[in-house]
Amino acid sequence: MRRATPKRKTSPDPKFNSLIIAKLINQVMRRGKKSTAQKIVYSAFDIVSEKTKGDPIEVFEKALRNSSPEVEVKSRRIGGANYQIPVAVMGERKTTLGLRWLIAGAKSKKGSPMHLKLAEEILEAAEGKGVAVKKREDVYKMAESNRAFAHFIRR
Repeated sequence: MRRATPKRKTSPDPKFNSLIIAKLINQVMRRGKKSTAQKIVYSAFDIVSEKTKGDPIEVFEKALRNSSPEVEVKSRRIGGANYQIPVAVMGERKTTLGLRWLIAGAKSKKGSPMHLKLAEEILEAAEGKGVAVKKREDVYKMAESNRAFAHFIRR
């Protein structure tokens, strides 16, 4: 039997000293360009603080709470048929999915620089709107409609 891969520690970001923001930067990062990703995230936070006249970290955490899922569906093959089985999302995966959906929602907007799109998506998610929150609601609806298959979890 193989050993489990050890969990890597993410060091907190230099400006806000926050692990969640460091994870956001790492997910925004493409091709190892961390300084570019930091510029995008920090300028997005500057825009958020200008528009809300408050702490951008609080707005971001509220947006992350609004876009992080409680349940998700996992595909499972049972007796020649694939079932979408609703499963509760635990701990680390909840924040990872929330971050992933926030970034994907920002990327789906066209025509402006990434820092503006990210700031807009964070502000919308904090209000309970936006692409990331819609994605979470769609996943919840999918889990709700497949609730009849929840008994397949234990097999």
